[in-house]
Amino acid sequence: MGTVTRVNGPLVEVEGLAGAAMFELVGLGPHGLPGEIVSLRGDRATVQAYEYTGGLSPGHSVEHRGSPLSALLGPHLLGGVFDGLLRPLTGAGMWLDPATPVPAHSARVWRFTPLVEEGRAAGPGTAIGSVESAGSPPYLVLSPGGEVSAIRPAGIYSADAQVAVVGGAEVTLIRRRPVRQALPYVSRLESVIPFTTGQRVIDLLLPVPLGGTVAVPGGFGTGKTVLLQQIAKWCEADVVVYIGCGERGNEMADVVAELGELTDPRTGGRLGERTVVIANTSNMPMMAREASIYTGVTVAEHFRDMGYDVVVIADSTSRWAEARREFASRSGALPAEEGYPADLASALAAFYERAGRVTTLGGATGSVTIIGAVSPPGGDLTEPVTTQTERFVRALWALDRDLAYARHYPAVSWGGSFSRDADVLMAGSPDAAARRARVAGLLDEAGRLATLAELVGAATLPARERVVLLGGRLLREGFLRQSSLSLLDAFCRPGRTAMLADALLAVIERCQDLVDHGIPVASIEERDFSPVLRAKDAAEEEIMARRDTVLDDLETLR
Repeated sequence: MGTVTRVNGPLVEVEGLAGAAMFELVGLGPHGLPGEIVSLRGDRATVQAYEYTGGLSPGHSVEHRGSPLSALLGPHLLGGVFDGLLRPLTGAGMWLDPATPVPAHSARVWRFTPLVEEGRAAGPGTAIGSVESAGSPPYLVLSPGGEVSAIRPAGIYSADAQVAVVGGAEVTLIRRRPVRQALPYVSRLESVIPFTTGQRVIDLLLPVPLGGTVAVPGGFGTGKTVLLQQIAKWCEADVVVYIGCGERGNEMADVVAELGELTDPRTGGRLGERTVVIANTSNMPMMAREASIYTGVTVAEHFRDMGYDVVVIADSTSRWAEARREFASRSGALPAEEGYPADLASALAAFYERAGRVTTLGGATGSVTIIGAVSPPGGDLTEPVTTQTERFVRALWALDRDLAYARHYPAVSWGGSFSRDADVLMAGSPDAAARRARVAGLLDEAGRLATLAELVGAATLPARERVVLLGGRLLREGFLRQSSLSLLDAFCRPGRTAMLADALLAVIERCQDLVDHGIPVASIEERDFSPVLRAKDAAEEEIMARRDTVLDDLETLR
């Protein structure tokens, strides 16, 4: 036991904790508020509290719990909503009352089905049982490694009941894992499998692999939250971990409501059944916000070890960095650029390093893909969190304010973004690589000419360059822009994406061919391109027919 000597917001000075270690958990005061040791000087410790410290005062006792900050992992996760420490948000205002914690597994029972027999050897990470009614996909109980000396028959058990004994260790449906330490695996794999998001500008121009890392920077009003919600709804991941880190409560409420109502196109059930929501909104404790990022990626690694592909969507890492900055200022840490702690870069690197496609301990293949939003103040993409994040991610989906204000969704800047893995992902498909190169080349050239046209007027440009401007407009309107409210256009599978791009490229090439044969460019610009522009709202079998309608109309100009 120790004693509180000073309280400064979430920073608590404690003495009398002999034998304590860095990053161990303590319970503060009569309610046992959770806190983590972040500094030690003999038997004096500095603790960061993960709850509101109102009412905590010098003289209150401190309990040394002897373990690092850990998350309770189990079948209760899928379909649940939790705070930054992975405690369930089961009712309005529950998190405001730390005196009455509600364990996530206390009132639930689960149907357990064994997958191995007694006397068999089960290596580390091998599935020894499955749990029904724990969401979708199936929840697997993993072995710690050793001989299965006992295993319960199929039946209904509480989460903390012993269901097996493996290698002398008792196995229950739940387990605790430190959140700041990555879960082990056998080897990291080079991923050449695209992570499909259903957003055409991303899947064609800025693709990422399973196990990749992405930053989504953008100022206020550029559509970060909408884009991330669409990815959560439509991406091809087995499990979605959505972290609302410091975001507004009404936005998180909308996310939870939509995930609970949306039909999952993969299973036919509810999308929320394969989603874990960690909601640490802006009015919740600041240091729990800092922990929420690590909690979320630990949950993702837990499902990765079952052989699933998991996506972590963090909205936003800027609020996480601001929590670290506030704590650093209270603890007297050396400030760096704009007051952020000097270890900001290493902390970002450690977080994104936990992504990847791996061979698990049980021999399966799983992945964790991390997508982190960045909210730079004033939209300044040169501020420290954005610039440091760019160093450690494999792709950048930068959001453009002008596109957002022009109601262009998603407002991803194809010129200001990058994907370091695009060439590798498309190496096995020459057609896809050529399609991407043609679309990107046209957009880049159209962007350059648009700047020139603003100065001298489009009518003064040569005919072929005017066709490039026309082609850029057709691609922006008919391909890059999507409607998140359209049943057909909200999600675009890779085959449909390729068909739309090919249809528009064929029309643009026909326009260029007509100009090369002396047809006045003004006559081409006056034609009706609406059939092919509206092809994104048509069924796939109609896309090529709409292309042919426009091509036939253009051919009449010869």
